Amino acid sequence: MKPFVGWTKVAVMGVLSLQVCVAAFAQEVKREQDLGARPQSSPTSQTGAGTGSTGMAAAKPGQADGTGNPRLGGERRPLYRLNRSDVVALSFTLSPEFDQTLTIQPDGYVALKDAGLVFAQGLTLEEFRLAVGRAYTGYLHDPQVAVALKEFEHPYFVAGGEVGKPGKYELRADTTIMEAVEIAGGFTHEAKHSQVLLFRRVNDDLVEARVFNLKKMLQEKSLGEASQLRPGDLVFVPQNSISKIERFLSKPALSMYVSSTQF
Repeated sequence: MKPFVGWTKVAVMGVLSLQVCVAAFAQEVKREQDLGARPQSSPTSQTGAGTGSTGMAAAKPGQADGTGNPRLGGERRPLYRLNRSDVVALSFTLSPEFDQTLTIQPDGYVALKDAGLVFAQGLTLEEFRLAVGRAYTGYLHDPQVAVALKEFEHPYFVAGGEVGKPGKYELRADTTIMEAVEIAGGFTHEAKHSQVLLFRRVNDDLVEARVFNLKKMLQEKSLGEASQLRPGDLVFVPQNSISKIERFLSKPALSMYVSSTQF
């Protein structure tokens, strides 16, 4: 009977060992299943992105074309946009017989060879290139076209009112309103330095007007506050009050009742 008892103990220990192994294996399988079922976290889940978004989606810091507000992160130097009378050259890589040089008409359109009219005014060169490609889709298979700007109106500003040489001036570099007055010949003796006007066209129906006290800027040496001009701006220097009534008063009376320091 002793051998029988020994074999029984061995069998019991083997069963226990097998149960332990089975239990460990079951726990490992359950742990792997739990990990597989758990949703993986993504960077977008912390930024409020919607379902289905990936880590490649990110907020754009500003418009590539610079149409955004510079104070909000937009580009300060926007891309050039086509204007009336601009001249553009089209070059077709696979169909050189369609190469052409076009002038933008007063209505903003160009007449493409065999493709009709396409609106061009206000478009960037890339936007115009895409518009030309769409226009020729019915005539050419996968039209490959390049656009080059040949002639364009140079940026300018206009100075008027009480300046030495009123007129239209080319805007070749960054220019402040104070520098614009100097380019136009400086103030006349009848100019009102404290209320210089800057007119800027916002769109076809809206013009923005701002008033600058250039006299105060000069006195306080704060010329950095002077606004930078943009193409098409109008700088107007009004006439001071002394000059308006000067022809009605004698010189002694004028010096007695009116002080030029207030203008």
